[in-house]
Amino acid sequence: MPLSRNNKASIVTLIVDYDAGNLASVKRACQQVGLDAEFCADPDQLRHAKRVIFPGVGAAGSAMASVKARGLDEALREVISNGCPVLGICLGMQISLDYSEENDTPTLGLIAGEVTRFRMDRPDLKVPHMGWNEVCVQQAHPVLEGIEAGDEFYFVHGYFPTPKDNAAILATTDYEGHFASAIGKDSYIGTQFHPEKSGRVGLRLLSNFAQWDGQC
Repeated sequence: MPLSRNNKASIVTLIVDYDAGNLASVKRACQQVGLDAEFCADPDQLRHAKRVIFPGVGAAGSAMASVKARGLDEALREVISNGCPVLGICLGMQISLDYSEENDTPTLGLIAGEVTRFRMDRPDLKVPHMGWNEVCVQQAHPVLEGIEAGDEFYFVHGYFPTPKDNAAILATTDYEGHFASAIGKDSYIGTQFHPEKSGRVGLRLLSNFAQWDGQC
């Protein structure tokens, strides 16, 4: 679903590079929706961003160590405080909260809350949660526009976010109970699922993000 180049999609989107993997697939998905994107590991460049994607796979402890070592933590806080649209994906979303149980890790504090590990009582439900599952929108949001009941996204995770304020929960998913699969506040939105690996509906979400001005 390519987008016109004469719109917000023509603004360069910076994909935060902190050695957390999965960057190439995010960039390819951006290109599929006409979103001009490049990798960024420079905090000064990040501070001047007009749109940011903060992806990642891996462990919270090593991810936070890399983000802090590169000075990207303060740069991310600054761009969000300035109203820059930011999309966190999977690990990038998880370390956007205050704390992760994984490696007992203090995280960025962009949204109040914590990340906890699945504790399953049913032997048929495995950890990590891996595969396709329905995302149920709980609050209207420009980035989630057009996501309908029954739409499934691709997940790979053993931990999930619990925002302190339920108002930050934008969508939920059921995996032996409901957990927040999309969260947001102000110009920040994060997804536990991987839109870049979720086919048509994932590209729809990225297309929406390409047009979002950070206002809800």
